[in-house]
Amino acid sequence: MVSISGIRGVVGSTLTPEVITKYAAAFSEYCKRGPIAVGRDGRISGPPIVDLVAGALRQMGSDVIDLGIVPTPTVALAVERLGLAGGISVTASHNPMVWNGLKFFACTGLFLNLDENKAFWAIADRGGFEYRPWDRVGKRSDRQDLREAHMDAVLRMPILRPELIRKRRLKVVVDCVNASGGTVAPELLRQLGCEVVELYCDVSGVFAHTPEPIPENLGDLAQRVKAEKADVGLAIDPDSDRLVVIDERGEPIGEEYTVTTAVDLVLRREQDWGRSGHTVVVNLSTTRAVEDVAKRYGASCVRTPVGEINVAQRMVDLGAVIGGEGSGGVIYPTVHAGRDALVGVGMVLQALAEHAGPTSSWRASLPQYTITKGKVEVGSLDARARLAEIAEEVGSAGRVNTDDGLKIDFPDAWVHLRLSNTEPIIRIIAEAPDRSSADALVTRFTQRIAGR
Repeated sequence: MVSISGIRGVVGSTLTPEVITKYAAAFSEYCKRGPIAVGRDGRISGPPIVDLVAGALRQMGSDVIDLGIVPTPTVALAVERLGLAGGISVTASHNPMVWNGLKFFACTGLFLNLDENKAFWAIADRGGFEYRPWDRVGKRSDRQDLREAHMDAVLRMPILRPELIRKRRLKVVVDCVNASGGTVAPELLRQLGCEVVELYCDVSGVFAHTPEPIPENLGDLAQRVKAEKADVGLAIDPDSDRLVVIDERGEPIGEEYTVTTAVDLVLRREQDWGRSGHTVVVNLSTTRAVEDVAKRYGASCVRTPVGEINVAQRMVDLGAVIGGEGSGGVIYPTVHAGRDALVGVGMVLQALAEHAGPTSSWRASLPQYTITKGKVEVGSLDARARLAEIAEEVGSAGRVNTDDGLKIDFPDAWVHLRLSNTEPIIRIIAEAPDRSSADALVTRFTQRIAGR
């Protein structure tokens, strides 16, 4: 799959050496053969893919800065800090082990936007790359210090009060699904004075459970939190850009409430500093709780199509202080303009330290909504035509937005139907004040997509 989120495929089937080399060589040309950082998320298939990527980049004349196993946001930070032409993260994010892929960063440290991707894809599709001769190939060097630089950037966030977090002495169970988060998240927690219980942090690349950090995949974490009598459980996805929180009872607080917590913390701190009138940016699928929190502090909330670059670019354009995506991705431009689970970890711990009560009561203090998600395999379905038909069927029953698939806002609920950027499916996301109402919306629109 080729999308604004990069390229992904099943290793050895759709993601082949030919495909990897094609896109790596094209990216070097797109970056004018400048130096490029490469990192990977820890998957077993990562080393040979990194070798293919590095080989193609070097043969095009680009120097390669090999970061090793690092969070995807660390690659972004490396591009910014080292002044590089671009970056590549070898990852398939939350996809299962059989998948891998490449995410591409521009020289700004942001993912390529749609126009930049179109220019990049055109180079890849054109082919006919001009490889350098033996005496002009790029060099490959290792940089193992960027993880520490990333962690230091989180610890130095102006909204953080590390001494207050350390005073709370939180007991934390952290599940890094044996991927990149295991290289840095446990250490970050220890530096914040936490008692850390590591769960699946060995960076073996063997995922101990389905890697997407959603409640049905986090049973082991929930049980461990209860068994350890921990204050909180943290789940980090393979490339460490998404964070999900489990409360002290072993109950997920909902992935949407990671970004809601971040928005509340940052706007509250900005208010303490005497600053107001801020903008928050989230995507169309993110909970209304963010809007409610923004209103609480007199901030405005802007929505974009789903996709990290869409949110990040709008944040940069508007000078937004905080934002992200409801899938557990926090974007705090003070560190860098990209989703970052480590930033989320710092913000969640700070919120808990200031709240003083248990994690469950912190969740209860935020606006209460329930999101339900479903999906429909695209198959032979003309998905865009079907969504257009549904938009017409809805009429005036709800406010319709077609910026990204079809979002319908009702007075007390909403539903979003969209083609996934990363899988051949139509995602169905619905939010309502209670679970049964959200479930009913997902069922209703699943049937509509199927033509029933």
